[in-house]
Amino acid sequence: QVHLVESGGGLVQAGGSLRLSCAASGGTFGRYGMGWFRQAPGKEREFVAAISWTGDITRYATSVKGRFTISRDNAKSTVYLQMNSLKPEDTAVYSCARSIYSSGTYSLVIDYNYWGQGTQVTVSS
Repeated sequence: QVHLVESGGGLVQAGGSLRLSCAASGGTFGRYGMGWFRQAPGKEREFVAAISWTGDITRYATSVKGRFTISRDNAKSTVYLQMNSLKPEDTAVYSCARSIYSSGTYSLVIDYNYWGQGTQVTVSS
């Protein structure tokens, strides 16, 4: 059973930065793609970013491209999300997830089978 734990969320002013971390345990981390999703109150969960298991292929939602960077350290079983130039509309609970696939990057919720509990990110204007 894979266990994912996010950290690094918090309250930040617009234009600020945060770095989220997602630590994995209890299973194979390095052979699967990983993703970050977010869910704002009253809205559906939406894709933010994904990274292949090798770390050389990444994918971003249009709304965060150029501002967010996903990366991973397989030796530490950890995936990161560096968020810069944050906007109030980035406010949401951010969750990491492990893909069911061992190659490529994926943006659909159904492509992931393990999820963390999420960490709150609040951006004030």
